[in-house]
Amino acid sequence: MSDPAGEVKLEVKQASKEVKESENVAEKYSAMTVSKNSEMNMGDLSSAFSAVPTHKPVKKQIQFVEDKQEFSRFPTKAGRRSLSRSISQSSTDSYSSAASYTDSSDDESSPRDKTQVNSKGSSDFCVKNIKQAEFGRREIEIAEQDMTALISLRKRAQSEKPLAGAKIVGCTHITAQTAVLIETLVALGAQCRWTACNIYSTQNEVAAALSETGVAVFAWKGESEDDFWWCIDRCVNNEGWQANMILDDGGDLTHWMYKKYPNVFKKIRGIVEESVTGVHRLYQLSKAGKLCVPAMNVNDSVTKQKFDNLYCCRESILDGLKRTTDVMFGGKQVVICGYGEVGKGCCAALKALGAVVSITEIDPICALQACMDGFRVVKLNEVIRQVDVIITCTGNKNVVTRDQLDRMKNGSIVCNMGHSNTEIDVASLRTPELTWERVRSQVDHVIWPDGKRVILLAEGRLLNLSCSTVPTFVLSITATTQALALIELYNAPEGRYKQDVYLLPKKMDEYVASLHLTTFDAHLTELSDDQAKYLGLNKNGPFKPNYYRY
Repeated sequence: MSDPAGEVKLEVKQASKEVKESENVAEKYSAMTVSKNSEMNMGDLSSAFSAVPTHKPVKKQIQFVEDKQEFSRFPTKAGRRSLSRSISQSSTDSYSSAASYTDSSDDESSPRDKTQVNSKGSSDFCVKNIKQAEFGRREIEIAEQDMTALISLRKRAQSEKPLAGAKIVGCTHITAQTAVLIETLVALGAQCRWTACNIYSTQNEVAAALSETGVAVFAWKGESEDDFWWCIDRCVNNEGWQANMILDDGGDLTHWMYKKYPNVFKKIRGIVEESVTGVHRLYQLSKAGKLCVPAMNVNDSVTKQKFDNLYCCRESILDGLKRTTDVMFGGKQVVICGYGEVGKGCCAALKALGAVVSITEIDPICALQACMDGFRVVKLNEVIRQVDVIITCTGNKNVVTRDQLDRMKNGSIVCNMGHSNTEIDVASLRTPELTWERVRSQVDHVIWPDGKRVILLAEGRLLNLSCSTVPTFVLSITATTQALALIELYNAPEGRYKQDVYLLPKKMDEYVASLHLTTFDAHLTELSDDQAKYLGLNKNGPFKPNYYRY
């Protein structure tokens, strides 16, 4: 499935026509808050969408699992984990859960070697320890308290079971917040089988809690590469059960099914994808004519881009840095590579602490934004010897090279806030002349022959989810969007969506946002009939055109 070498450029496609929006489900759901006796036909949900297929340009080739990079991992572990591991770009954007009660190092035995049974007598799962289910249930209940919008959607729609008959196979981070999404899908009528999209992302006790309720979960924190693909295969390949919907994060599940079980796609109604890497893979398949089902691009929805990327990173970057380094950032020289939504969030947080922040950028528009926001725009090579902290958030590869790492001063901190672990050239640091010293979980000192130390966080993987946590409220926004996308694709009449990649319509972005406003006791101003006519808008939205940039 690998694409030709070189840069991949996807032309932007505009739909030949827009699907007509109905009065749509947003109003009907909202009406239910006024009268408990109000009813809503979930069949109307499909008509709420006017998703338009779009193609976005991709500036670099996305590697599939066949394109692997070999390196010797430090530190080593016994059992299934080997010194030299073959790692795919997507599956090694490794996350560890700081909130997890358990760590994979507590027990070296593999869950694959155990036979476990839940209280219902089922053994259709594979987790670290099913006895941790009670702890996981407590974490899920805590997460529910800050995911009120998703819980509200669950309560409004569960009586009609809009996902009745849906068999969803999912590959995401298995955390307490994701568990709230999974249990919402089950409450809406779906059957679910789930695995982790990353070898370090699973909260073991949450996986146990889900397995206890009957969700077939195959995941644990600290999987080997072999375990990772075995878990995906167990989710997909189950006798007497065949998926008809896919919820993916990174594209590994979709890729595995295309590679191993292509006939399954005859019954798949749609794919929902939330990550940059996974969306790029879908656009590649579409361009090559190999995408055989409709797909929803959740990653580029407004509520995902603006809230998950900007506001989430603005809070979680400090959490990750403080937990791992205990460094005071006032007066520190910080370079942030990339001034997109993630970069903007990181800059705002560090500037507020008194750090002296500079930016590197390739895009003149983003660079001008940085200048107008009061940041210097520099080339990394020009300031590398004076930098205290480097944070990458570009989505590119080799943003920080070995030559630059060699020139950094003693005690410098290097970390990544981008989706992929390719931004820092970590592989070049695994050489005999350099010594790796594990200081604490996800914190390594890389020591040069002259005694210089560079502090590398999370082995170049995504910092916030590797070394801390992400605000639950933000995940509620993304999870609600995912749930609505699944409902839409599953209930859409035949022919509405072709074999292409679609964006959620503006109206549904607005609906997701409106669900979360009650948390802040926010009250929207309503347009008068005269005002709506003057602006040429429907009083109930959408309020902005699709091309509007927030």
